[in-house]
Amino acid sequence: MNQNFLKGWTKHLDFTIIDILCLEIAFFISYLIRNGFPKGGLTDQYQNMVWAIVFVSILVVFFMNSYENIIGRGYVAEIKQSLFHAGAVTVGLIVWMFIFKESSSYSRIIVMAMYPASVCMMIVARLFWKRIIRIRIRGKKVLRKVLIISTDGRIEDTIEGLLQPYRDYQLTACAVYDKPDKVGQVIKYVPVVADKDNIIKYIQDNIIDEVFIDLPGYEKEAERLMSIFVSMGLVAHVNLARFTTNVENKKIQRFAGYMVLSSSMKFATPRQLFFKRTLDILGALVGLLITGIAFLIFAPIIKKQSPGPVFFSQERVGRNGRRFRIYKFRTMYPDAEERKKELMAQNKMSGFMFKMDNDPRIIPIGHFLRKSSIDELPQFLNVLKGEMSLVGTRPPTVDEYEQYEVRHRKRLAMRPGLTGMWQVSGRSDIVDFEKVVELDAQYITEWTLGLDLKIIWRTVLIVLGQKGAV
Repeated sequence: MNQNFLKGWTKHLDFTIIDILCLEIAFFISYLIRNGFPKGGLTDQYQNMVWAIVFVSILVVFFMNSYENIIGRGYVAEIKQSLFHAGAVTVGLIVWMFIFKESSSYSRIIVMAMYPASVCMMIVARLFWKRIIRIRIRGKKVLRKVLIISTDGRIEDTIEGLLQPYRDYQLTACAVYDKPDKVGQVIKYVPVVADKDNIIKYIQDNIIDEVFIDLPGYEKEAERLMSIFVSMGLVAHVNLARFTTNVENKKIQRFAGYMVLSSSMKFATPRQLFFKRTLDILGALVGLLITGIAFLIFAPIIKKQSPGPVFFSQERVGRNGRRFRIYKFRTMYPDAEERKKELMAQNKMSGFMFKMDNDPRIIPIGHFLRKSSIDELPQFLNVLKGEMSLVGTRPPTVDEYEQYEVRHRKRLAMRPGLTGMWQVSGRSDIVDFEKVVELDAQYITEWTLGLDLKIIWRTVLIVLGQKGAV
């Protein structure tokens, strides 16, 4: 999935709050100028206006996209956008007053005076906050890791063009496509890690989110690489000045100082991802309450049947190779991982995942916890932390991930989930790993919030019916 948008809802939440504060302050200043200080507080109508400002502002943020490229745009663009944003909110408030037939209850002077006051405050507040953000970006370890691929004659200029002062990505490494002897060198502080023969190997062994391709004279190779990277779940950008292609699911956008053709398994908007993350947070909070109840019931049983910790923690692999620790109620004896090697011959999965019938490592209560999926409940903590989502792909273990071929990496294009397309399509009844990859890829390419809700509902029905449970 395109990682430019993965953090969209959080990236602009600060500006949303700032703009709402500016609008509210402008409203109160306009009210004071018109009516003076209210001795008994604001009337009910004007209290409603306070909440209307919040509601209309959020609608404008979601539907007008006024924060696009907000960090990189200059003073003139910020003034224009502030005029537009405040104007859209003002118009929205006027429409709101007419819809609820309350226009006669409000002073038009207050509404109209609010507009220039809010514009002035927005411009100052936005520019000040952007300066703070830019200072933080300079010392921040950014999450979007970019690999540059270019030729010996272009690599320095390409890196120079990508070295934007306030970028929200990290130039992790570069590959000089036509010069193997450049590997090991450093160009403008960016290490050369590969040539054309080992680019894929480097990406498989390291965390890379996006690839920037600038290969004049190698158009066919660039198209081939772009297809491979998208199949691995990465976002691929190609310098438009030098390239045209027939790859699917593409869009033209600005990346640093370049106009690029970007391709991804799925492009998602900040609005979509805001709702997905909101659903995750709400679901995680409810899930953790249920987890607390389950802990009180099952912790004593687990401790009695098998001395040791109540929770099981294991390192898993998340989006684009990031490692994190997953949490479950312990359902196996403490030496389960060591005994796994002895039982590999009984693995019924075709591929890199491990499943077996009548697993002797499972403690008595563990069979019930697994069958009912109660053992998965502590993973709501992973969801709340942002390491997982309610719906996604199954996070592989480290040893499974290390065996992945190129085409399998597409499973990691999104955050892993508590449930997903695979789980509601048969769960443990599906034993072919390639089928799991196919279902995960289908989920990523077809993802919508509606699909998430559908999968959650089907998961509840399956768990209650205990069909296909592990």
